[in-house]
Amino acid sequence: MSAHLGVPPAGADAGGRAAPGFPGASVSRAALAETAGRRRAARVLDAGLLETVRESVMADAGPVTPSRVAAAVQATGKLLGTAGSLAAAERISAELNGLGPLQHLVRDPSVTDIFVNAPDSVWLDRGRGIERTSVTFAGEAQLRALAARLVASGGRRLDDGSPCVDVRLAGGYRVHAVLPPISAAGTLLSIRIRREQVFTLDELRDGGMFGALVQCVLERMVEQRLSFLVSGATGSGKTTLLSTLLGLCHPGERLVLIEDASELNPVHPHVVSLESRHGNLEGGGAVDLGELVRQALRMRPDRLIVGECRGAEVRELLTAMNTGHTGGGGTIHANAAGAVPARLTALGALAGLGQDAVRLQVASALDVVVHVARSRQGRYVACIGVLAERPGGLDVAVALDVSAGRPVPGPAWEILAQRLALDPGLALDPGLALEAGAVPVAGLARDSVPGAS
Repeated sequence: MSAHLGVPPAGADAGGRAAPGFPGASVSRAALAETAGRRRAARVLDAGLLETVRESVMADAGPVTPSRVAAAVQATGKLLGTAGSLAAAERISAELNGLGPLQHLVRDPSVTDIFVNAPDSVWLDRGRGIERTSVTFAGEAQLRALAARLVASGGRRLDDGSPCVDVRLAGGYRVHAVLPPISAAGTLLSIRIRREQVFTLDELRDGGMFGALVQCVLERMVEQRLSFLVSGATGSGKTTLLSTLLGLCHPGERLVLIEDASELNPVHPHVVSLESRHGNLEGGGAVDLGELVRQALRMRPDRLIVGECRGAEVRELLTAMNTGHTGGGGTIHANAAGAVPARLTALGALAGLGQDAVRLQVASALDVVVHVARSRQGRYVACIGVLAERPGGLDVAVALDVSAGRPVPGPAWEILAQRLALDPGLALDPGLALEAGAVPVAGLARDSVPGAS
C-alpha cells in the first residue's frame, strides 16, 4: 500500500467550522475556493483520460508516486490547465493508491466512518449522525474493484470464496467489505478512519463530551489505578476516550495494548502494541486475542489494555487483573452501563466459564464502568458506575448519571469518591456539576463534540 493512503491533513467541514466529531480549526475562504475549483475541474475529466493515464502508470514497474501520475497526465497532451492537471493527478492517484471516489471525503477531519451501500448510495458520519453524500460510483464493477483492491492491500482476498473481509490498512483505515450473494443489494463497503490526533481531556471537555466533575473523576480513576471498562455502542467514542485516558498514565509505566485491529494510539512514552492475526488461505497462522493476552503477561506490563472485549479473551484478561495487574482496562459493546455484567457473563460463557466464575472474577478484577453514548449533537459520557457483587449476581451501581445533562450523584457516588480520595460534596458543587452539554439542554449550543470509535 502506498503512503498516499495515509490520513489527510486536518481541516474543517464545508462551512469552515469545527464539526461535532472532533475539535478542529477553521479553514480560510481561499482554501475552500481552491477545493471547490478542483472539484469542478474533476467533474470535466473524461473516463478515457483517466483510463489512458492509468494504463501508462501501471505499464512500468515501481511505486505509483504523484510525480509519475503527474508526468503521465502531461504526456496525454491534453490542455487541462493547472487546476485540471492537479485534479486529474489527484483523482488518478486516489484510484490507484487511495480510496478512489471516496478519497476527498477523508479530508474532513471530523469524518470517522464512510459507508457505501450501492454505487449511488454513499454515506458518512461526522459525529452528528449519518449523512448522505453526493459521491457516486460509475457502477457496481467500480465499487467491487475498489473493495477488492483495498482488501488486497491489507493482505487478504475478497472474492466469492471469501465474501466477507475485515482488514486494517496503513494510514489508519479499517475496511470491511461484503460481496453478493451475502449482500443482497451488491457490494457493501464500510471504512473506519483512525485519526492520528489524540485529544487531551481538556479538549474533550471543551468539545462537550463531559464537564469538570466527570473530568476530575476520570483523572483520579487513572491516578488511583482503578481497573475500568469503557462501554457504549459502535461509534460512541469508546476508543477515543480510552486513548486519552491511557495518556494520563505515569510516564514510567509500561502499557501493553492488545487489539483485534490497531486503533489505540495513546500519547505515552512506553507503549507496546500487539495485534491479532487472521489465518492464511490454508487456515494456519492465526493468533487470537486470547493468545495475545497470554503473551502480554510475559512482557511485564504495568497496565494491560484490551482494545475491545468481544470473545473468549475475557477469561485471560480477568485472570491477569486478578494477579496484580491493576489499572488495566478496555472497551466493551453495551447498551448501558447496567448491561455490562450480562455482556461479561455471555463472553465468559464463550470461554467456558460458568456464571459464578465470571461473577467472582469480575467482582475482584474490575472497579469502574464508564458508559459513553451519542446523540444528534455528538458523543458524551452518560454514566459512571461501580461494579459490585450483589446476592443476585453482578451489578453496576450508578455513581454519576449524566443522561439529563448534569451529573447527578447515584447510590455508589460516596463509594467511588472514597476510592478516588475525593470529597463526596464535590457532586453538589454547582461549578463542577455544570456539564459542557452532554445532552442537549435548552439554550445551550454545542458546536464541537469530539469523539471517535
